[in-house]
Amino acid sequence: MTSHKDHDKNTAANDGLTHFDATGQAHMVDVGSKKETHRIAIASGIIRMKPETLAIIESGTAKKGDVLGIARIAAIMGAKRTSDLIPLCHPLALTRVTVDFAVNNAQSSISCTAQVETFGKTGVEMEALTAVQIGLLTIYDMCKAVDRGMTMMDIKVLEKHGGKSGSWSTHTDSVS
Repeated sequence: MTSHKDHDKNTAANDGLTHFDATGQAHMVDVGSKKETHRIAIASGIIRMKPETLAIIESGTAKKGDVLGIARIAAIMGAKRTSDLIPLCHPLALTRVTVDFAVNNAQSSISCTAQVETFGKTGVEMEALTAVQIGLLTIYDMCKAVDRGMTMMDIKVLEKHGGKSGSWSTHTDSVS
């Protein structure tokens, strides 16, 4: 069994990569000694498409139904199932997941922003990123019959709060 001191040594030996032990073997990070705090992460991403595809989504005439409504539910489900998709993620009891979509007609795109929260020992950045990607993938799936050239891009964490490292934001690119 590995102690917290051993974990710190392993992290240092692996250039800060916490998912590897001193021998380079992958392992699930031990968060047992961490304090429970309110954790929040916000992530975003964009899907670009043909103007005609965006018009179908906005008009609500897509053959498969309400594209953004279904994508919102899929994104929330994705956040809840992150530990099933990413092998070393801890299963978390999420306390809140919000997903918002914004249409940009000038760029012929839709942005997705997800905010995920929990009260726990590890952050929710992966859950927020998964929510965004699953939401965008659902838009792609529902509209691929009319536009196979849609492109997802700029998937990123915008900010995170809670835990030992405190708050971080892309706007300040710092930890407080």
